[in-house]
Amino acid sequence: MKALTNYQTITGADGKPAFVVMPYADFIQLPGAIPPGMIPNAVVGKAVDGQSMLQAWREYLMLTQAEMADRMGITQAGYAQIESAKRPRKSTLEKAAAALGISLEQLAY
Repeated sequence: MKALTNYQTITGADGKPAFVVMPYADFIQLPGAIPPGMIPNAVVGKAVDGQSMLQAWREYLMLTQAEMADRMGITQAGYAQIESAKRPRKSTLEKAAAALGISLEQLAY
């Protein structure tokens, strides 16, 4: 195995290592890293169990409906309707994907 040498350690106020900065190309090679465009198994599992992809992603990212609504600039009740809709409009899904920090393709139904 090739030793990782291209990284920087940032120490916290206590002088102990707190963060590591590394090239993104090296990061996505690490076990458990999710490459861009991929969907985590936990999200897929929730969708297979009947949740909408929107709800599965929201829960995976540990967001409440109120937090999502705030990010989208709508009410919690409005967001709940979107999340439970059979086929939300593409423009709505684009706005939700942006609020989640993912691509529209990752949110595809």
